[in-house]
Amino acid sequence: MSRASAHALGAPLVTIIGDGQLARMMHQAGIELGLTTRVLAGAADSSTAQVTPDVVLGDYTNRDHVEEVSRGSDAVTFDHEHVPNEFLEALIAEGINVQPQPKALVNAQDKLVMRKRMREIGAPVPPFMEITSMDEIREFFDITGGNVCLKTRRGGYDGKGVWFPATADDAAELVADLLEQGLPLMAEKKVQLVRELSAMVARTPSGEVRTWPVVESVQEDGICVEAVAPAPDTSASILTAAEELARVVVSELEVTGVLAVELFETVDEAGQPEIIVNELAMRPHNTGHWTQDGCVTSQFEQHLRAVLDRPLGDTSPIGPTTVMANVLGADNDPNMAMRRRMDEVWRRYPNAKIHMYGKEWRPRRKMGHVNMVRTEGQSVDELRTAAREAANYLVTAQWTDGYTG
Repeated sequence: MSRASAHALGAPLVTIIGDGQLARMMHQAGIELGLTTRVLAGAADSSTAQVTPDVVLGDYTNRDHVEEVSRGSDAVTFDHEHVPNEFLEALIAEGINVQPQPKALVNAQDKLVMRKRMREIGAPVPPFMEITSMDEIREFFDITGGNVCLKTRRGGYDGKGVWFPATADDAAELVADLLEQGLPLMAEKKVQLVRELSAMVARTPSGEVRTWPVVESVQEDGICVEAVAPAPDTSASILTAAEELARVVVSELEVTGVLAVELFETVDEAGQPEIIVNELAMRPHNTGHWTQDGCVTSQFEQHLRAVLDRPLGDTSPIGPTTVMANVLGADNDPNMAMRRRMDEVWRRYPNAKIHMYGKEWRPRRKMGHVNMVRTEGQSVDELRTAAREAANYLVTAQWTDGYTG
């Protein structure tokens, strides 16, 4: 397949497999870098297909489609980790530059593989066990004193594929049902959660590494609603440890591009704070959206630089605190047009940076996000309230604090 005429002559071509908001924002960053992007999209009206001139409609689980969209690319990358690794191995065998590579991606695809690899490199993880029978989950339930988190090894996001059974009988019944569905399972000990943190890092194939400030990720019903950078009210030792851990993980696993190391801050038996690895995401990540307006170099620009093995950008923050609030679909979609809602937000908060994904309304769906950088004289709590008010207005057309303008 030849390059579309829309591509600038001599511009590097990055193929993105995936058509969600992450690919959309990678494309936007690529424009300013003088790059051109091609996207494998599942639908012509998907978030990325709306804005990208070179779109190949297809299915990432179809090997022919993956091979077709990858031909002629200077780099192939992803906005999710679900492309079968055998497809990617075949591309590499043909001399195509795939970043990140399958040997790294498998750690983001399979939670059990990731847990074992983290243990090998000395990264902190909770006690865990592969679950293949009802007897095994009962055993694990006893070992942990009932502090059990059951997970599907593959897939699962925004709280899906995760269960906290109350009793051993509940756990056994749940395992029997899930195994009957053919789902591979694992269990890990439920930890005493203080907060969730995210350590973002990028690495090039030649080994250059840069990190961003560690953020606090606030979850509601398993969905991230807010990210605060840097993480407030967190000890310097924890922040330093999280950032160093991200450097170790990205290097030991030979991840290329952006990596999000999702962490639990918890307490040890002596009551001292510690961090534990929860998940890995080998692509730009929701908790890194704040970097678009709060950093010298965003995660999307950095990811493109990294997969092409070009020099990485400065990750210094441009303000003392940045808050990202997700725009999540409300129970009902207001009659007010979205452009009018955006105008009302800007009238109240001129410093709000609104990023919409071109998605139709659906309850709890991630439709966009709002970034706000703390201004002089503003407290972190005031900034967080403002960002949440802005995000909420975009889906409800109402101010929760009684503001009337």
